[in-house]
Amino acid sequence: MIYPFLSSTLRELQLFVRSWRFWTTFALVVLIFVFTGPYGTLESMTLGVRLGYWLIIHTITWAIAISLSISAEVLLRRHLSHTLARMMVGALVAALPIGFALGVVNYAFRGYWTETDGGLQRALIALPLCALFCLLTYVVTHRQIAEVSVPAAAPQALTGSPASEPQILSRLKPYNRGALVRLSVADHYTDVVTSRGHELILLRFADALKELDGTPGLQVHRSYWVADAHVEKLRRDKGRLFVVMKDGQEIPVSRPNLDATRMRFGHL
Repeated sequence: MIYPFLSSTLRELQLFVRSWRFWTTFALVVLIFVFTGPYGTLESMTLGVRLGYWLIIHTITWAIAISLSISAEVLLRRHLSHTLARMMVGALVAALPIGFALGVVNYAFRGYWTETDGGLQRALIALPLCALFCLLTYVVTHRQIAEVSVPAAAPQALTGSPASEPQILSRLKPYNRGALVRLSVADHYTDVVTSRGHELILLRFADALKELDGTPGLQVHRSYWVADAHVEKLRRDKGRLFVVMKDGQEIPVSRPNLDATRMRFGHL
């Protein structure tokens, strides 16, 4: 239990460290605080001191909030279905240690405890900010979180025995169980298309992707996943890119997935 938790948590933390979107958002937020000077810092601090103050504040608070948000995201997967809800629980819990951390930083810069020197009072002040930063972080990194949270496919045994079928096929009626062709979003359902038919299952798309168990394929759109073996070619029409399946269906490719799709299927 502990090893998978640590492995998943570290994998998602690495995602933040490597994400330019995250660092861009972080830098913009720091600059906004520096130049607007909230909580009296505009009047009481010079620009250089203000920059150092808010950089330290945001580094500490974001580190605490993200660590607890990612921990909650991993621990609560069986209890809460939405990634944002899981992250928000961790972010709100983070308000308490952040409140005490703010007191320490304020004391270091001001030399005295502020009027909100109670840790609980500062935690209440930090609460809405934690929720806001969690929302911003989710908006810019939720696609990457969904991808990295998909468990890696287990290696085949050296005996050469065939891999077991993807978990998602066990949700289908027996006569629909075949080679996976594509998945798509249908309201609160996922439409699973196989070589033997298709079926709607009551399962979030992000969770459906986790049950592919390493089936070779690519998510080409926020609402579509396609299996490598059933892609015929790529087609461009009026500036838009489409994946043409071997059954004739054309799947749109979203802008964030253009490069990955061209790299994956451009040779066809």
